[in-house]
Amino acid sequence: MSRVILINLIRFIVLTFMQVFLFKNFSLYELSTPYIYILFILLLPFETPNLILFVLAFILGITIDAFYDTPGLHAACCILLAFVRILFINITVQKDGFDNEPEPTLTVMGFRWFLAYAFILTLFHHFLLFNLEVFRFSELQYTLSRFVLSSLFTVFLIMISGLLFFRKKER
Repeated sequence: MSRVILINLIRFIVLTFMQVFLFKNFSLYELSTPYIYILFILLLPFETPNLILFVLAFILGITIDAFYDTPGLHAACCILLAFVRILFINITVQKDGFDNEPEPTLTVMGFRWFLAYAFILTLFHHFLLFNLEVFRFSELQYTLSRFVLSSLFTVFLIMISGLLFFRKKER
């Protein structure tokens, strides 16, 4: 088994268990809930074929849906996240520049790029998630506040985890 496949399998299991058993019941004033499981999709290697990326996003989303009792909600949001990831990477990363840098991590891509990457993708994921969850105009202010605060909280945790596992680049 390839080292990359093993690392991503472990990452999938760890992030899913953290989301389901730790962060599912972790909420700040019922306004902010972190969804750290999206880090799995964010950290997949650049060379991941699009079809495999969409399949992995669907499997991750449907796994989270099984524990949250939300049939298809997280799966749809993860597929949107995979699509936006492809667009973002195609726009911001030169194809020739990452032969030696296989993953979009904080260590490889730098703080500014990774922060923008995590923030934009999290915004797309959370916007769809909270709008599909509520789907009422009468709750618009509550939904928008949850969307913004949860996005900020999730990105904060993603950046903290990136800094915890940050390894200085070897020159």
